[in-house]
Amino acid sequence: MTLPDGPTTPPALQLIQWIADPFGYMETNARKYGDLFTARLGSKKTVVMVSHPEAMQQMLLGDAFEAPGDANDILRPLLGDNSLILLDGDRHKKRRKLLMPPFHGERMRSYGEIIRDIAWQTASQLAPGSRFIARDAMKEITMRIILRVVFGLDEGLRFRQLEQLIGERLGMTASLPRVSLIFFPFLRRDFGPINFWKPVMQKQAQVDELIYAQIAERRANPDPNSTDILSLLLLTRDEAGRGLSDVELRDELITLLVAGHETTATALAWALYWIHKLPQVREKLLAELDSLGDNPDPMTIFRLPYLTAVCQETLRIYPVGMLTFTRVTRSPVELMGCHLEPGVEFLGSIYLTHQREDLYPEPKQFKPERFLERQYGAYEFMPFGGGARRCIGIALAQFEMKLVLATILSRTELALADSKPIKPKRRGLVSAPSGGVPMVLKSRRQKTAPSQMATV
Repeated sequence: MTLPDGPTTPPALQLIQWIADPFGYMETNARKYGDLFTARLGSKKTVVMVSHPEAMQQMLLGDAFEAPGDANDILRPLLGDNSLILLDGDRHKKRRKLLMPPFHGERMRSYGEIIRDIAWQTASQLAPGSRFIARDAMKEITMRIILRVVFGLDEGLRFRQLEQLIGERLGMTASLPRVSLIFFPFLRRDFGPINFWKPVMQKQAQVDELIYAQIAERRANPDPNSTDILSLLLLTRDEAGRGLSDVELRDELITLLVAGHETTATALAWALYWIHKLPQVREKLLAELDSLGDNPDPMTIFRLPYLTAVCQETLRIYPVGMLTFTRVTRSPVELMGCHLEPGVEFLGSIYLTHQREDLYPEPKQFKPERFLERQYGAYEFMPFGGGARRCIGIALAQFEMKLVLATILSRTELALADSKPIKPKRRGLVSAPSGGVPMVLKSRRQKTAPSQMATV
C-alpha cells in the first residue's frame, strides 16, 4: 500500500505547524499535493486529508469506511466516555436516534422567542458609543440560549455558576499554548510542583457537580410541560424501555454545551464582521429585515433568502469546524486512484472544500449571492460535517444564528472598531476570528423590543 504524497518535513514539525497555523498548513499542502495528501501529525498520527467533494462523499458514506468513536479520543477528557461523539456502531445509531427529536419540528419553533429575547436583552445592555468584542458578546448570548434551551435555566445561582464555570473551563484549553494539553497527552502528567492538567480537571469537576445537581433536581421534580432538552431527554426511552443514566445524561449535556455554545458565537462574530466590512451586504440585509416590520414571526425570519445566504457564506469562508470527524478504512478501497488497505485514517478538510475555485470562484471574497445563484451539494458545502456524524444540532444552530443576527441588526447601528482585516486562528480544536472582532455600538434603531422580553 502506498499512501498519497504529503509533506516530508519531520512529523513533530508538522504537528507544530498544524497546531500553530492549521489554515496555512492545509492550504500549502493542498496547493502542492492536490485533493489528497498524507499528513504526519507527530510520531503516532498519520492521516490522509481529503478535500474533493466526490472523495468526501465516498469517505463519509462508503461501506469501506467506518467512523469509530475512539478516533475522537482527543475529546474524551472534556466530553466523557458516553458522549455521542465517542460512541460507535449500533450504540451510536441508537443514541443519535434518542437525541434527535428535540432538534426538530414544533420543539424548534418553541425556542424562537427565547432566542430573540435573550439576544435583545444582551444587546440592550451595551451603551451607545461603547466598544465591545463581538465574539465575547455573542458568547454571552449563546451561553444564555444554550442554558435555557438545554437546561431550562435562565436565572438563579446555578445558572450564574454554570455560565461562569463553563466559560472558564473552555478557555483553559483554548489559547495556543494551552491547546498543547490536548495534542500532547504527556503534558497532563503530574510533574510534582508543576501540574498543568490538574486545574483543568478541577474546573471540570465543578461544572460536573452543577450538571449532576440539575439532573437530580429534574428527576425528583419532573415537569411534563417543559420544553428544554434535559426534560425531553429524561423522558426518552430506547426499544427496551431504558432511559439514559445520570452519567450518560451528563456526557450528552456537556457535549451539547460545548458543541452549541462557542461554535455558534464564533459564527455570529464572523457574520457581524463581514456584514459591517461590506456596506453593500449590510444595506441589502437591512432592507430585507426592515421589509418584515416589527416583531415578525421567527419562522418568517428563518426563511429569509438573503439572511440565509449571508449565514451560509459566513459558514463557508472560515468554517468554525475545520475538519470532519475521523474515518478509517475497514476494507481495501480505491479513492481517487489511490489503493488503500484497511486501517488508514482520513480527515475531510471542510475548509479546503469550501475554498475550491471550481466550486466557489474567488473563494477569499465574501459573496452571499453565490448561494442565491447556485444550490450546493451536501459534500460541496458542509459546515456541519456529513454522514453518520453530521452535527445533530444543525437546525438549532442555523435558527439561532439567523434570529440573533436579525434581532441585533434590526435594533442597533454597529460599526467595526477599526478597518484592519481579521484572519482566522486556532482556538482549541476549532477556529475563531483573531481578536474576536472589535466593534462599536453607534446608536439604537427605533424598533419595538421583541415581545417585550415576556417569555424570559
